Amino acid sequence: MVTAVELLDRALKLATTCGRADLQRRLDLVRERVQDPSVRVLVVGEPKRGKSSLVNALVGAPVCAVAEDVVTRVPTVVRGGPVPRAALVLGRRTSAGGSPAPDAEPERVGIPLETLAARLAAPDEPDRPLLQAEVELPRQLLEGGLQLVDTAGVGGVGAGRSLATLDLLPTADAVLVVTDASQEFTAPEMAFLRQAGSLCPNVACVVTKTDTAPEWRRIVELDRGHLRTHGVDAPVFPVASPLAAVAVRRDDRELYEESGLRPLITHLRRDVVGRAAELARRSVLHDLTTVTDHLALALRSEIAMLEDPAGREELVRGLEEARAAVDDLRRRSSRWQTLLGDGVTDLTNDIDFDVRDRARVVAREAEAIIDAQDPGPMWQEIARWLDERTAGAMADSYVWAEQRSQWLAARVVEQFAEDGGAAVPELTVGSAAEALDSIAGLPEIDRGSMSMRSRLLVGVRGSYSGVLMTGLVTSLAGLAVINPISVAAGVLLGRKAYNDDKAARVQRRQSEAKAAVRRHLDDVVFQVSKQLKDRLRAVQRTLRDLITDTVDEMSRSLAEAVRAAQRSTSAATAEQNARIRVLRQQLDQVERLGREVRSLAGAVPVP
Repeated sequence: MVTAVELLDRALKLATTCGRADLQRRLDLVRERVQDPSVRVLVVGEPKRGKSSLVNALVGAPVCAVAEDVVTRVPTVVRGGPVPRAALVLGRRTSAGGSPAPDAEPERVGIPLETLAARLAAPDEPDRPLLQAEVELPRQLLEGGLQLVDTAGVGGVGAGRSLATLDLLPTADAVLVVTDASQEFTAPEMAFLRQAGSLCPNVACVVTKTDTAPEWRRIVELDRGHLRTHGVDAPVFPVASPLAAVAVRRDDRELYEESGLRPLITHLRRDVVGRAAELARRSVLHDLTTVTDHLALALRSEIAMLEDPAGREELVRGLEEARAAVDDLRRRSSRWQTLLGDGVTDLTNDIDFDVRDRARVVAREAEAIIDAQDPGPMWQEIARWLDERTAGAMADSYVWAEQRSQWLAARVVEQFAEDGGAAVPELTVGSAAEALDSIAGLPEIDRGSMSMRSRLLVGVRGSYSGVLMTGLVTSLAGLAVINPISVAAGVLLGRKAYNDDKAARVQRRQSEAKAAVRRHLDDVVFQVSKQLKDRLRAVQRTLRDLITDTVDEMSRSLAEAVRAAQRSTSAATAEQNARIRVLRQQLDQVERLGREVRSLAGAVPVP
């Protein structure tokens, strides 16, 4: 980016000299992007697959909590920095009633790096939820803006956290999907791989724990076969994170090579950081080309007017016609705005229908499982299944909504171009501000366990009437009220009463379980629909602002050209010659900058 940065500085000076504040603002935004060349790599996968251990091995430090009873709950962002340090990002402080205080804001609190893993493993404070952890380390791997993000597990730890991880995928430059060598890819893992490939163009698979799985080579080949079968283009890297950690402590290069981490690091440096750098440079060069074109327009127009007074009227007329065309484009903006508005409205309704339809399918499946058995003893298994099934269904809905949003943005840009618009800068939309942690889990229901005393009381209550009635009838035959016949009748009726009570309890638990499932899915639908609609509105606002700014820049450039041409009519001959020299110097600088930008753009390989 060194050459592009130099060109950017020169373009800023020329925009300032020409008095183009609008282009200065655009170049300032480009400078902000260049000064923060972050390359985000998400480390994702199911819980207990070795994600945190992999991040620790890559950076050579125990920055992520690793233990048998510890599960990653919040993202941990590891980036480069001059000195090792860590910080926690805490959510808004809540009041006694559990709602955030009106003036509360997230807070970044620095902590000693050696205490970070323990703090991540500890439970949250009651009034300050932990949002994410941040670590800075002076590591060669992290140079060039590489950021490793250890995420919460997808599947098995809550639909909210799974979807929060999925929401980060469109903002990532690459994704490392982590599994282990104990088994081949599961169906949920393959589903997540397809989703990740739809939202992020650079996906790789990492098979961990090869040091504890004797058949890891066969598992890796099976995983590669699954990827080919499902059309997922992703390299597979088998690694042993503990071996890498030991190799770093012992400074053992041979052991480090055996860990398999070297090919993964090469992939991150070459295919991730290098590719992101080329894409960033291509985006910068696109903006620079647009800016130089706008600057050259006004300069060429004024020089032409000063050098050829006879053609002044024709030139002014041509510029006025061009400006009228841009004004007409602004008036005809209703076409792309209508397309954008109608598309957002339709997509909002489709998102709501899609989320509810998927939730209804999950609800029907859950009700069938509940009707087939007593849900009490199996409630934990049902809750785990429902959580995974809901996360998968909502993830599919999220991927579908993201793809439809991109399709709508492409249609709007195409319509704008057909109306005569210029190239629109790249559309970039960040992730959602808040995760879906507000989704409540399934409440507990009656597990159906009864003590022997309770069972005996139910049986006695049912048998009492049977003994009494049968005893009264048999007393007419001269038998005692309590006799073998009445006792047998009491036993039979008591057993029937116990079975009826058991069936009623099961039916009550089934009704309670179905109601709990419906409430949970309603909460999921509400939260997921809200997040997807908010993201769609962010796409709408970003695209609208980008196109509007593009039209304003075109109009401003043509207006400047017209004013420059008209201004030259009142200049004296001596002033004209001096003005022509100044303008030619500026135009030479702009054209030279434009040639260098296009030359550099031509040298950038297509990724």
